[in-house]
Amino acid sequence: MQRFLKLFQSIHFKIALVFALMLLVTLEFVGAFFVHQLEQQNRKNFSSQIALPTYIVPALGQKLTLNNQTNADSQIHAVLADINNQNITEVRVIDAKGTIRGTTDVNNQQIVGQKTTDNNVKNALSQQRYEKDIVEVDNGQRYEIVTTPITTVQDGRSAVVGVTVVRANMESVYQSINSITKIYLYASVVAIILGIIMAIVISRAITRPIEEINQQTRLIADGDYSGQVKIYGNDELGQLAQAVNVLSERVEESTAASESERRRLDSVLAHMSDGVIATDRRGIVTIINEGALNLLGIDSLDDAVGNSILDILSIRGQYSLRQLLETQEELVLDLSGTDHELILHAYISLIQRASGFISGLVIVLHDVTEQEKIDRERRVFVSNVSHELRTPLTSVRSYIDALVDGAWKDPEVAPSFLQVTQDETQRMIRMINDLLALSRMDSGTTKLELEYVNLNELLNYILNRFDMIIEKDDQPEKQYRIVREFTEKDIWVELDTDKFTQVVDNLMNNAIKYSPDGSEITVRLLQTNNYAILSVTDQGLGIPRKDIAKIFDRFFRVDKARSRKQGGTGLGLAISKEVVTLLGGRIWVDSVEGKGSTFYISLPFEKYDEGDDWDAE
Repeated sequence: MQRFLKLFQSIHFKIALVFALMLLVTLEFVGAFFVHQLEQQNRKNFSSQIALPTYIVPALGQKLTLNNQTNADSQIHAVLADINNQNITEVRVIDAKGTIRGTTDVNNQQIVGQKTTDNNVKNALSQQRYEKDIVEVDNGQRYEIVTTPITTVQDGRSAVVGVTVVRANMESVYQSINSITKIYLYASVVAIILGIIMAIVISRAITRPIEEINQQTRLIADGDYSGQVKIYGNDELGQLAQAVNVLSERVEESTAASESERRRLDSVLAHMSDGVIATDRRGIVTIINEGALNLLGIDSLDDAVGNSILDILSIRGQYSLRQLLETQEELVLDLSGTDHELILHAYISLIQRASGFISGLVIVLHDVTEQEKIDRERRVFVSNVSHELRTPLTSVRSYIDALVDGAWKDPEVAPSFLQVTQDETQRMIRMINDLLALSRMDSGTTKLELEYVNLNELLNYILNRFDMIIEKDDQPEKQYRIVREFTEKDIWVELDTDKFTQVVDNLMNNAIKYSPDGSEITVRLLQTNNYAILSVTDQGLGIPRKDIAKIFDRFFRVDKARSRKQGGTGLGLAISKEVVTLLGGRIWVDSVEGKGSTFYISLPFEKYDEGDDWDAE
């Protein structure tokens, strides 16, 4: 049963069935049209065969006009007797009053003299028109009845004096049609049988290449690319077979390349010191390397694959998968125990198609335990240094005391003492303030006085101070020009005005210090989706590529001698980074050595309407 069902569902059977049905329908239509035309032609020929001779009707018309009815009936009978047509069964003559005056049927002469009730006769007499009808009487025999008016000229006008009714048996016509129809049916059956045989042969010729192509595609799906589809011709099926062969070769090459790339990727992942985890779009772990297993303390691959990344990283209570997809934050994982210390940085990237569809995540785990330890030690050092610097301040004060006691009277010593004391005092105080600020930021004790600020106006206010310095100084150390490129839209950002002003001051002071005389400093402010981007571009010496990654480190100087000459503490950019981070933003730099640097600050913001506060109340 299953075999027959499969046969009926095959395209081989469907092609043969469709071809046979099309042939059957075509023959039916042709046969119906042919039989109809044949019937019409035979009936037309039969009608011409049963027509009365041309002299009969005028002769009958003369007889009907005789006054002596008996003599007229006798003459009418004589005229009818002259009709010799084997196709005609009966001819009747009926006068204008509807009385039957004669008939050729010798067995039915008693109807002569009787009134007729035939409607065709009445219509022919009253409307003077030709009437023809086909009726079935007596055992299904079909007869054609033709009623023809008999007209004569009386007093110069044509008048109907009667009608002739010709009755003829049509069975011979229909027997001929039936015989021809049977012959046609026999021929149609033979044609259909031959057509089915031809359809089977043709469908087999068509489906055989398709079956081979289907078989080859199954092999390709199973990973067997060795087979080739036989090409029977250069038609569409031949082109399809050739395309499948080419596809098989291309898939084999692509699979081999993918397999090679996968082995290479597995080798790279296996020998990486950092941990790598890949997930699908639902956050389920699909790939994890040996480094990640070791860092996370997972015993085997089976314990990780198939589980949620939130559970693997133990961050389910802190983050959701949507947050990881949208924010892509750099996570700090503290996996320290009582007997060991382990801090990991998790860098999250999206696996995203060209269409924008996110198909998963890639998380890179980096062990920063030692780095965190160094940072802690550095923070302790900064805190200690900030206190230790008070001792030099005491020494500086002693110089001042000496000057007060009379050294100021010595014109050679006093000026130098005062200048050195003043410079060192200011530099150490600035360093102390910077170190204390960093220490507070590191310990998390810094308090932010947050408020909504129009960033456009705040930047204009800060830059106006630098413009004023140039305008009011008759002999400035360095000439510069500030170019402002701000968006026309007001950008409202929640920030600490004093600390953000300090950040912008640091960037502007650096740009002025390291730019040549007469240069331009370009300050830009623009808006993206949910971020305000501030950039400060100078035309200075630039930063070497090897130093860009360390430019925000504390006490780091690109050119130490030049920095000391400029009077910097090496903490300005570090403080700026800490402040921007506290504000929820990000700071970075792009620089080309010898051409200048551009510092960027990205701050999150929400569209703010001044009427919102009133609406809330």
